[in-house]
Amino acid sequence: MSHEIPRHWRLKDQRLKLEGEVCPEGHFVFPPRDICPNCHREAKKKVLLSGKGKVYSSTVIYEAPAGYQGLAPYQVALVKLDEGPMITAQLTDLHDSTKPVKIGTKVEMVTRKLRDNSDETGLIPYGYKFRVPIKSS
Repeated sequence: MSHEIPRHWRLKDQRLKLEGEVCPEGHFVFPPRDICPNCHREAKKKVLLSGKGKVYSSTVIYEAPAGYQGLAPYQVALVKLDEGPMITAQLTDLHDSTKPVKIGTKVEMVTRKLRDNSDETGLIPYGYKFRVPIKSS
């Protein structure tokens, strides 16, 4: 039996809503864990993160791992969220996915299909990715 479906449901709030935790000292923690990495106190109070941040670093992936081949080339970035945590995520909705996004570019979280699915479960995994915000005129 595959563990992919139970794992998907266990992590759905984290993957679809960017749900993290906040410790008593006010540090935001993502992904959720029992202990704050900053003050080492319990971090069990759930909080929805804004999904807004800036690109801290990025790279273009040309040779994708299994399940991601149909997405290559694509960009992966280290995003520093406005609340403080840094997370790794794929950048999406880019005009040219081979042109690196500049460090400091503002990004926002969106929900997208994470990868191609070719296993027996039939599960289509969705989760967070980041895009450069669409400018309103």
